[in-house]
Amino acid sequence: MRMLRPEVPSTSPSAPAASSSSLDMRSQAPRYNFGLQQTPQSRTSAQASSSTPPGTSGAAGDQSSSGTFPQSTLSAPPAQGSYFGNKRSYAEKTFASNFTSGTSSSARDSNYPQMLKTPRSAGNPQRSGYKNWIPQMGYSATSSSSVSAHSPSVIVAVVEGRGLARGEIGMASIDLKSPQIILSQFADNTTYAKVITKLKILSPLEIIMSNTACVVGNSTKLFTLITENFKNVNFTTIQRKYFNETKGLEYIEQLCIAEFSTVLMEVQSKYYCLAAVAALLKYVEFIQNSVYAPKSLKICFQGSEQTAMIDSSSAQNLELIINNQDCRNNHTLFGVLNYTKTPGGSRRLRSNILEPLVDTQTINMRLDCVQELLQDEELFFGLQSVISRFLDTEQLLSVLVQIPKQDTVNAAESKITNLIYLKHTLELVDPLKIALKNCNTLLLRAYCGSLEDERFGIILEKIKTVINDDARYMKGCLNMRTQKCYAVRSNINEFLDIARRTYTEIVDDIAGMISQLAEKYNLPLRTSFSSARGFFIQMTTDCTALPNNQLPSEFIKISKVKNSYSFTSTDLIKMNERSQESLREIYHMTYMIVCKLLIEIYEHIHCLYKLSDTVSMLDMLLSFAHACTLSDYVRPEFTDTLAIKQGWHPILEKISVEKPVANNTYITEGSNFLIITGPNMSGKSTYLKQIALCQIMAQIGSYVPAEYSSFRITEQIFTRISTDDDIETNSSTFMKEMKEIAYILHNANDKSLILIDELGRGTNTEEGIGICYAVCEYLLSLKAYTLFATHFLELCHIDVLYPNVENMHFEVQHVKNTTRNKEAILYTYKLSKGLTEEKNYGLQAAAVSSLPPSIVLDAKKITTQITRQILQNQRSTPEMERQRAVYHLATRLVQTARNSQLDPDSLRIYLSNLKKKYEADFSSVEQVSGKTE
Repeated sequence: MRMLRPEVPSTSPSAPAASSSSLDMRSQAPRYNFGLQQTPQSRTSAQASSSTPPGTSGAAGDQSSSGTFPQSTLSAPPAQGSYFGNKRSYAEKTFASNFTSGTSSSARDSNYPQMLKTPRSAGNPQRSGYKNWIPQMGYSATSSSSVSAHSPSVIVAVVEGRGLARGEIGMASIDLKSPQIILSQFADNTTYAKVITKLKILSPLEIIMSNTACVVGNSTKLFTLITENFKNVNFTTIQRKYFNETKGLEYIEQLCIAEFSTVLMEVQSKYYCLAAVAALLKYVEFIQNSVYAPKSLKICFQGSEQTAMIDSSSAQNLELIINNQDCRNNHTLFGVLNYTKTPGGSRRLRSNILEPLVDTQTINMRLDCVQELLQDEELFFGLQSVISRFLDTEQLLSVLVQIPKQDTVNAAESKITNLIYLKHTLELVDPLKIALKNCNTLLLRAYCGSLEDERFGIILEKIKTVINDDARYMKGCLNMRTQKCYAVRSNINEFLDIARRTYTEIVDDIAGMISQLAEKYNLPLRTSFSSARGFFIQMTTDCTALPNNQLPSEFIKISKVKNSYSFTSTDLIKMNERSQESLREIYHMTYMIVCKLLIEIYEHIHCLYKLSDTVSMLDMLLSFAHACTLSDYVRPEFTDTLAIKQGWHPILEKISVEKPVANNTYITEGSNFLIITGPNMSGKSTYLKQIALCQIMAQIGSYVPAEYSSFRITEQIFTRISTDDDIETNSSTFMKEMKEIAYILHNANDKSLILIDELGRGTNTEEGIGICYAVCEYLLSLKAYTLFATHFLELCHIDVLYPNVENMHFEVQHVKNTTRNKEAILYTYKLSKGLTEEKNYGLQAAAVSSLPPSIVLDAKKITTQITRQILQNQRSTPEMERQRAVYHLATRLVQTARNSQLDPDSLRIYLSNLKKKYEADFSSVEQVSGKTE
């Protein structure tokens, strides 16, 4: 089957023009041959080379950002074997991926995508160009900032089948911070819920689609939905011919590392994801001014059935990642659980919260690890100490795997820096192995076993033959500058040793000159350094201590903050220029040595994928264990029953001074529909969110806030909670309600968890009740677990017709307000069985407001009449009650047969009590029936 169609003629818009000086510099710069075929310089590469990529600690200002190296004759031998390897949990068989592109090319124009800007992006100056950048390293040793760790860096290609294949979706995504590619292909319905949800989870920097999807006046529905839902994302269309499944398969064969080559078997007949990856890699090759080595990427196929689906609206309603009131605070589920020490651990936690697992065995393996970490204090603190010293291993891999087309000072400095980071990372393998050596759980032992890979030692030994033992990651720009300068051992390159002695003499001269100035003017001067200014002079003193309250005229570029002065001199500026020139020579020669070293270690570097996976997973599990030590969480069980004993809201616990009120929850297949009533502010919405949050926590492998908990694995979580209107889509409160409930009805299945709060409040009462009743009847036909909070008390009588409906309510107490001589409502936030006994609580709330008493009295009379009329035909018959008793007995027996772990004697007692309860219920029905007759 072939999905491609004839090409639609199009022309490529011209790329942003670069300055003539930068073009001249590039034309004179040599290219070092790494044994790979390089693509020709793209027309947008001028923009890439003229922009300063984000630098490492202290790297940004050490040299001219657009400088290139002098002529060189270095020619490295071709890389042998494969490049790099693994990221996501191999022990759990979960998938993730990343990127690269490297293809041969002969014709400059024909081999690159012809890009068309969409009308939406064409008029936006922020979208008019595409930045070409090489991901660099910017570390904080123990940072777990969700902002820095989750800044958009993903490019996604999406393609849809045509004709009879419409609705078959292929996706491929690349994370510019991690060398992996994720492929997926799935069938979606006309709402395209799966596509939108997956894209929301990826938080893409850019989305790529075929130009045939956005023909003016005939755009596809998928294209329209994506552009509506992702207004702030760069959107690019390229010619359909680049969505080529044959080329996609070739890319995978060329770039996928051997350890993950089984992905070829998974995707060889999945034409749409192959087409998407072909277009994606060609586009990345076009905008990235670098190529990636063969056999260097982890490429994985991720089906939609491996994780639970949480749509973006539900993620927002539940405040999983972002707080709805203040996006900067951490009162979210992510904030509750995030005690990670590495950026990789933080990213893994975020992705797991948005896509919980559905495999019980994998979840229990994680729970076993958390349990051992909680029981073994030495293991917990030992692991945490080692993990906190790791840098962002995934991003380190992403940078190392790239071969820059342009050998600039920035590229050289980045390679040197990242080789030091690689050495630092590999030196932590043995401490991590020691910390894990006495662990007992299968998953921890698997991770410990992965660290036995001899390739870690081989790479480290090769690095140590060239790099000084003392070269290591350090905080501070001057410290890292020194580490990079003296990274390579002495006596390897005579000219490098001479250049470093020259640099040392210049730095000593700078320090000596500043000391002489201090003696000359009798001022407390000290030498300082910044990446932006280089070496400069600082002084802390009161201005009254200065002659004439002024600094000597020799000092220039003076800045003052309180009593701290920063300045320089003409001589110091000249010496800074000399040091920069000397440093560029050092970086150039060091870079040549580093390139040769990298070629030697590339064939062994696949092991770093497993290390990256191990570190991020251990970091997340440690975070779960840490969260448990701060609260009384319990390990969940997995059955076909949702049972929570004294559970509470995890986010509310973090916010509140006192522990939130705990409540019980019990939902089975026989009682899978809970109608929850109660006055305003009694706790209904909070309770609904609590159930969903506990379900998510359980399915990612975390303990949950309760005394006991049992969960049924859910495949989808839906919520309809918000009551705001939406100006952007011109939707009123009621219309937004209808859109959200329609989405749920179209996508819910028997394994869904559905939370609906106050449906129908945006229209009149009769229509609201009618809509609620119809929706309830539809959901009752499913085996989904549904919690339905409502103020329509008439809806509660649906339990007469459907025995799987349970009525619950939140209790309130009436207390006498002595100051105002009126009754007041005391909220207990306790959930109880049955219909609420509170009548007309809306009128009671109105009565304590400033509403006139006569209005309140009239409202009560009218409400009483309407209620009496509605309830006249909603009376239960004895036959219905008999059927209900039989139904409840049958569901309890089925549940006992499936999940009971009782010994024979206890089981006999339980069944005897069950029989007595049934006989009592049946007897009460007969008595009522006799009285009626």
